[in-house]
Amino acid sequence: MPIIHRAPLIACGPTVNLPSTGCRIPAVRGLSPGDRGLPFASLASASEHGRSADDTQVHVRRGEGFVGRPYADALLAGVAARLPGMELDDVPQLMSRVDRKYIVTAATMSHLAAELGDRFQVLRIDGRRQFRYTSTYYDTPDLLTYHHHRQDRRRRFKLRTRTYLDGGGQWLELKLSGARGSTDKHRIPYDGAPGQPLTEEALDFARDTLLKELHLVAPEPMQPVLATDYRRVTLIDQSGGARLTCDTGLVCRDGHRRAPARGDMVLLESKSADGRALADKVLRGLGVRPVSVSKYCLAVAALRAQPANRWHPILHRYLLPAG
Repeated sequence: MPIIHRAPLIACGPTVNLPSTGCRIPAVRGLSPGDRGLPFASLASASEHGRSADDTQVHVRRGEGFVGRPYADALLAGVAARLPGMELDDVPQLMSRVDRKYIVTAATMSHLAAELGDRFQVLRIDGRRQFRYTSTYYDTPDLLTYHHHRQDRRRRFKLRTRTYLDGGGQWLELKLSGARGSTDKHRIPYDGAPGQPLTEEALDFARDTLLKELHLVAPEPMQPVLATDYRRVTLIDQSGGARLTCDTGLVCRDGHRRAPARGDMVLLESKSADGRALADKVLRGLGVRPVSVSKYCLAVAALRAQPANRWHPILHRYLLPAG
């Protein structure tokens, strides 16, 4: 696996109020409102301002970024707390949609939340507004679906089980990417053990769906490759045509190694029927552009010695070294 060099990152002492959230997090020098995920101030910069690494509010080792405290989690908890809740049964499904992903800092997330204002609600289940997810991804021994995504094949898919740890059960999900950049998600309830070979019923579902929707014969064998854990806040446009998922605390693992995401970053996914969601417009105005990547592809690139040149900049910004 290629060695990724990261600039040292630190928090710089004072706290600042994040607009519209009521949260206070350590101030970060070198971060502009239109931040596109550029590195924060270095240890040298801190000493130039009369602060040593020991003076910072968070213990940070070289190259690790904000790992001492979950800044992004605190921010999203504040965002979710101030918005009106929407129950799960009232959330539009959007199973066929246009997806756009973004990786942003907590500061950019704060600006986005302020711009979105009160036009969004937050998913609420049994009083909770932030939820834990675990996904196990299935692929062939030679990682065929990973390479199809890396090569940007027009017809490709991801197969996973997803467990909603705070309610919502467990599902087998098949995400299909087809023409015009659209994404279709098909799923069925799943009662098999996470991380174990799929049941025959699940394999039949995958075979039938791939043949019907993409005219593909399912590759075999499909086996568990790795898992991801993270926390999510889901914002729903009150117009009903879009939603924005906000993921923090991502950890990629394969039973041998783990690769966590930086604690000050948020992985956003804008989902809309026509690809013209308000969140996309606001992010463009903040100078943020979408990225073409998935959690599965990032995890494989971080944990396995696989070609991943197209994702090196994202790995550099978002994930800490695997260990």
